[in-house]
Amino acid sequence: MTDTTASTPPPRSTPSLQQLRKISLDGLWHNNPALVQLLGLCPLLAVTGSVVNALGLGLATTLVLIGSNLCVSLIRNLVPGTVRLPAFVMIIASLVTCVELLMQAMTYELYEILGIFIPLIVTNCAILGRADGFARKNPPLPAMLDGLMMGLGFSLVLILLGAMREALGSGTLFADMQLLFGPAAAAWKLTLIDDYSGFLFAVLPPGAFVGMGLIIAAKNIIDARLKQRAKPVVIATSATQRARVTG
Repeated sequence: MTDTTASTPPPRSTPSLQQLRKISLDGLWHNNPALVQLLGLCPLLAVTGSVVNALGLGLATTLVLIGSNLCVSLIRNLVPGTVRLPAFVMIIASLVTCVELLMQAMTYELYEILGIFIPLIVTNCAILGRADGFARKNPPLPAMLDGLMMGLGFSLVLILLGAMREALGSGTLFADMQLLFGPAAAAWKLTLIDDYSGFLFAVLPPGAFVGMGLIIAAKNIIDARLKQRAKPVVIATSATQRARVTG
């Protein structure tokens, strides 16, 4: 007797190279949490007065994103929908506590500067959004890659904005990097303008809004030009007719 029941192949657990490439591009550019989704703007605008502050917050956010996506992906088939969001928030809060304790132990002065914005990573909508929108629907590997790329995309915007504000506000770059990388990093400081009196507007919150607007505008211009280049070129050709003469 022949079994005529149609068997469906199991879903692929290993993502393809094209899927991994799409996840990477989405996190870094096409779906950047800061430039496209406009999430996490409160800490982004508040702590980007210098590169070291931006880098510290970016690293902390990236670690939480990777860890939360991994944990959510591992338990995605075990947590019922009724308690899904509270469970995700508990996971994120636990990871933020671990990162906070790690910063207190290793970079205490930087932790003091960043202050309340480290615990507030728990409320960052980008982290909960990726956990609920991507990690709970995908296996661990793509979920971790999504967290890494989203964190890198967020961190790059933080660092770029921090560099702009530090350069305009104090005329330096990479000042106080020893707060994150130890005493040897104190020599990394670059003085762009000697005897610079400073531009107060750049280090104040209005300067952060203006700088963020400029970065978003630059991305939109680049996207528009790339879209224009991607349009197919239509070449008009005149149709020729053949006359057939029969005798």
